[in-house]
Amino acid sequence: MSIPLEAGLDVLGMALPCDARAKLAAYVDLLAKWNATFNLTAIRDRQQMVSHHLLDSLSVAKYIEPGTLLDVGSGGGLPGIPLAIWAEAALPGLKVTVLDSNHKKAAFLRQAQIELKLANLAVCGERVEAWKPDVPFGQIISRAFSDLYEFFHLTRHMAASAAQSLPLGTRWLAMKGVHPHEEIAHLPPECRMEQVYKLKVPGLDAERHLVVLRAAGA
Repeated sequence: MSIPLEAGLDVLGMALPCDARAKLAAYVDLLAKWNATFNLTAIRDRQQMVSHHLLDSLSVAKYIEPGTLLDVGSGGGLPGIPLAIWAEAALPGLKVTVLDSNHKKAAFLRQAQIELKLANLAVCGERVEAWKPDVPFGQIISRAFSDLYEFFHLTRHMAASAAQSLPLGTRWLAMKGVHPHEEIAHLPPECRMEQVYKLKVPGLDAERHLVVLRAAGA
């Protein structure tokens, strides 16, 4: 099942201005265009990209807070670019960084940032375990990066502690399909599961969940 972008945004309750909706549509066009050469996603149908990628990414928007957001293993910019477009209109205090070590994907991310004129988006083409940002991130998100243990372990050095002006430290936001009971059970002692939200993605007939993690003691 698929759903048009406008209808999907209405179902999500996103009253975005016309320019934001135009940027979302332009992003899907750009993704489809570059996908033919760079193999950014296995989905080739543009309408499926709307539901399976764009609306799926935007389904977590209401759980995003102002500050900084790092999208790890962003690939074609998911969920970081849709969230940056949404934030321009709905959460102007948010700065998004998309990170991917694949040079072709990083090139696409930079081109998308330029063409979509996203001043609140930064692109980094480094390996997650090697990159050391100047300032830690308040939120770290992943959509199809790894299991929860690896996600937390590989990005821990990019996170802020409560002593670094964030009262509760960094939030890790892991986008998952079915409820990851086994992954949660295998979290390391230094990580705690804060909440699991069940998501409803317009046009996507599949289970989706958002797992929120914090460092133990935060």
